[in-house]
Amino acid sequence: MTLPLESVPNFSEGRDQATIDALAEALGGHAELLDIHSDVDHNRSVFTLVGDDDALVEALLAGIGCARERIDLRRHEGAHPRIGAADVVPLVPVRPEDMPRARTAATTLSGRIGDELELPVFLYGELGARRGPAFFRRGGPEELQRRVDAGELVPDFGPNRLHESAGAVLVGARRPLIAFNVNLRGELATAKEVAAIVRESGGGFPGVRALGLDLPQAGLVQVSMNVEDWEAAALHDIVARIEQEALYRGAVVVGSELVGLMPAGAAAVAAGAMLKIEGFDSSRVLELRLLER
Repeated sequence: MTLPLESVPNFSEGRDQATIDALAEALGGHAELLDIHSDVDHNRSVFTLVGDDDALVEALLAGIGCARERIDLRRHEGAHPRIGAADVVPLVPVRPEDMPRARTAATTLSGRIGDELELPVFLYGELGARRGPAFFRRGGPEELQRRVDAGELVPDFGPNRLHESAGAVLVGARRPLIAFNVNLRGELATAKEVAAIVRESGGGFPGVRALGLDLPQAGLVQVSMNVEDWEAAALHDIVARIEQEALYRGAVVVGSELVGLMPAGAAAVAAGAMLKIEGFDSSRVLELRLLER
């Protein structure tokens, strides 16, 4: 059975409902929109959609075109780093063996973004020498343009100048990941320290990317994470470590949030651990077994 591809585009707008609705309409006109997660402090919206390869490319092109017209980075304020109105657009295979389809769709989409929307595109992940979005985002749009002008970077598609209001687009093909945030009552410095401890580059959990962010409207701080390998880094273990490190620094965990959707296997692993069921994994979940038939 051929499964659809997934995409989880991130747009730099989480406050203006009219723009969020317009993006949803543009994306949903060609593919099936499964989820929308908007955050006012991040000033960012994450859409989850699925479709066959061609339909997904059309949906994403329409959504990016909408963002180009409606989002102005020159007036944008938010906790989350970004370099584009349509900041990052990953193509995701539901099954590992479909990664070639995701790479082909991402490449097709990138060419059309450059040609039809005249936005510079930088490839990341499976298509971009394994470089992640953070490689391009450091310093924001201004620093990215400086690196292009200096010859350090060259867009893979589209013009060499970032769009005045819409910036650039990061397009990639990647495995499913879990975007997962843990909120703390405490100081921003604490969130940054804890993020440094749990992320892979700081000697923490494999495949975990983490930032400490301030959430002024919520009155909290946050450890914002991408868990890129949930089999190597279980969510319940990450949360336990964050709770331990936060408490040591005088902060407390007040909740967590899932951004978009997560693989069922990750939920099964967490449930098995919490219920202390020995040997429990996704093979013990009825619906998942039926889907494998």
